[in-house]
Amino acid sequence: MKAPAFSYARPISLAEVMSLMTEHGEAARLLAGGQTLHATLNMRLSEPSILIDLQAVNELKGIERVGDVLRIGAMVTHTEIETSALIKKHLPLLSAAVPHIAHRAIRNLGTFGGSIAYGDPAAEWPACLLALDGVVVAVGPRGERRIKAQDFFTGLYSTDLQEDELILACELPLRTGAHAFAFDELARRHGDYAVVGLAATASTNATGLHEVRLAWLGAVSQPYRSTKTEALLEGQVLSDALITQAMQCLKDEMLTDADLTHSAAAKSHLAGVMLKRALHTLNQTATVA
Repeated sequence: MKAPAFSYARPISLAEVMSLMTEHGEAARLLAGGQTLHATLNMRLSEPSILIDLQAVNELKGIERVGDVLRIGAMVTHTEIETSALIKKHLPLLSAAVPHIAHRAIRNLGTFGGSIAYGDPAAEWPACLLALDGVVVAVGPRGERRIKAQDFFTGLYSTDLQEDELILACELPLRTGAHAFAFDELARRHGDYAVVGLAATASTNATGLHEVRLAWLGAVSQPYRSTKTEALLEGQVLSDALITQAMQCLKDEMLTDADLTHSAAAKSHLAGVMLKRALHTLNQTATVA
């Protein structure tokens, strides 16, 4: 199939984008990297009357440190994150995750904001945003709105973003002191969607793990944090017995969904193994900001 007929606009400012969105309402679609939208257009799952191309809007670009957060513009590509010295220094979890995203051609075009807005439960960036306590900065006719990552993802491909809003940027707090991260993902082939993946972060000291965040991709119908398992681990010194408890807690807490190739039970088992590996990594790889 091929895409339906539509009009095309390439605004050069955020104000122009907002004006076009107000004028066309639900008939408009925003074009970021297009890695998802192009497929839905060709399959006639999306039939907009106008595409609003965001490539020329500089207000949506750039990676910069602003106070105690790193701000990533919505139109920053996966490759820009992969090569950013600021990301490597301050948010190494993203550097570890980005090679798992599809293939080079897609990383060159796909955008951070597009991935967050789509809310794919098998995508890497939504899970990383959850693990890093990120904030989505949305903008609409009523001005800017900041939405915590934990509140942003609401269901299968569903978010708290309103129809007249777009993502301006995401803000990720900079960690201080000793902190650790782990990223792991299982896919049938490199570049395929994740069967199960885990983005994990924690602060560490002599008393154990603190501010534990365990964010999952591919496990359930939306990007997901296993908060009960986090609470079990909080403030604890890692041991074999604690890891066994955490694996059981995760199994009880996260009711995995089957997919075309893996049963729910198989994915639950894989998640437990992934958790065990991640906890050992967190315990061994703390770095100082």
